[in-house]
Amino acid sequence: MKKLLPLFSYVFHPVFIPVYATLYYLLLNNSNLENQEKYLVLSQVALITIVIPLLFFFILRYLGKIGSIMAPGLSERKLPLLIQCFLIILLVRNNITVERYIELHFFLLGALFSALIALLLLFVRTKASLHMMGISALTLFAFGLTLHYKTQNIALILFLILMNGFVASSRLVMKAHTSTELIIGVLLGSIPQILLLFLWL
Repeated sequence: MKKLLPLFSYVFHPVFIPVYATLYYLLLNNSNLENQEKYLVLSQVALITIVIPLLFFFILRYLGKIGSIMAPGLSERKLPLLIQCFLIILLVRNNITVERYIELHFFLLGALFSALIALLLLFVRTKASLHMMGISALTLFAFGLTLHYKTQNIALILFLILMNGFVASSRLVMKAHTSTELIIGVLLGSIPQILLLFLWL
């Protein structure tokens, strides 16, 4: 089992979380969006939250500013988090607007607040688990969408709760975080989503 646990750190890497959230949002939102628009939204989110960050990762790695995609060091995390914040701002201002995609807009806004706080914590030498930040935010977003659209997706919610446990175990097995850092990550991912939930639920 210990050999399988690191896999969860890659499958639920923070860079993939916005795309997972977008996919679930688009699957539930059948009434308002045409298929072509859904593909466009998914493509925009994937480009800005996966493709561009990966390009920056390879540049930073080439320059020796970062060692691995997990960014274990405190100093290694600052620039990627700053880039992530700018990219999310770009996404919510120009593409995923509150007028057109209110639920997804507020999910990304919550992700922005989480990333900003995680970045600020680095300056006081406090490290949060970005993996737990991402998976906990995704879980709450899926829960909120389930309530909002009045769907019976209990299996998905239970699956995501289970994945929170697997991701946390994965980070501990890989010695990437302490228990405290995992808890900070959960709080950073959850609290902004809970607060913003009241604006669209």
